[in-house]
Amino acid sequence: MDNITDKYRAPALEKGLDIIELLADHGEGLTQGEVAKALERSPSEIYRMLSTLVRRGYVIRSPSGDRYSLGLKMFAISQRHPPIGRVIESALPRMRAITRKTWQSCHMGMESNGDIVIVASAESPGNWGLALKTGTVVGLGNTGSGRVLAAFRSNEEVEDLIEQHRLAVGEPPLDRSEFMEHIARIRRLGYEKMPSATAIGVTNVAFPIFGPGGRAAAVLSCPYLERVDDLKVPSLDEIVKMHRELARELTSLHGGTTPEFGDT
Repeated sequence: MDNITDKYRAPALEKGLDIIELLADHGEGLTQGEVAKALERSPSEIYRMLSTLVRRGYVIRSPSGDRYSLGLKMFAISQRHPPIGRVIESALPRMRAITRKTWQSCHMGMESNGDIVIVASAESPGNWGLALKTGTVVGLGNTGSGRVLAAFRSNEEVEDLIEQHRLAVGEPPLDRSEFMEHIARIRRLGYEKMPSATAIGVTNVAFPIFGPGGRAAAVLSCPYLERVDDLKVPSLDEIVKMHRELARELTSLHGGTTPEFGDT
């Protein structure tokens, strides 16, 4: 049996899988040399594999270019839990609880190699609502999730994000000047609240979830739909307050700290 197994081995594939499995255990990322040492491979051999994985979007490089970590491409393809399971695991029951109070859907988005990916979603308990499916890739410049993720990172990182970003389905070309003005406003207020740029009648409410490093690790968003029937539900202002509190709670659970902003 071992001879048969050896006969059908794919060494290049196995090296790639070894790298992915190694990086899955090191959320802070590893350098090329650290990967080579851990896998007992030559640096040049590892460099070729890492370059391919980065090009295909499975691995991402740090802004400084010296560390490698897993991206979310496999998550977007399979819609399974990415290597950020702790954040999602703590968020989902709380997201479901808030939808029962607000009668509005909510979702969580993260950035991976320029893509804005919905990693968790909770639907409204009513007969109708607007919810994004887990695994959906949304726009950077025309969504609350994309804008808030960009707002809470350095200007250098924003430039890298814009350069890496690939337009999502239906997303118009990015107006850089308008985008920079928009995220400057979000930085002052601490969140996004404005009419949707993708659907009429929807108000985007989006709050950052901060990680230990002080940047937005994820974004909690609510595509708010105003009801005009006789069902008594929370107002938009109440929706904003409830999602702000949940984002703060998730930030704390994730080991981060929420700064004080002008609109609190």
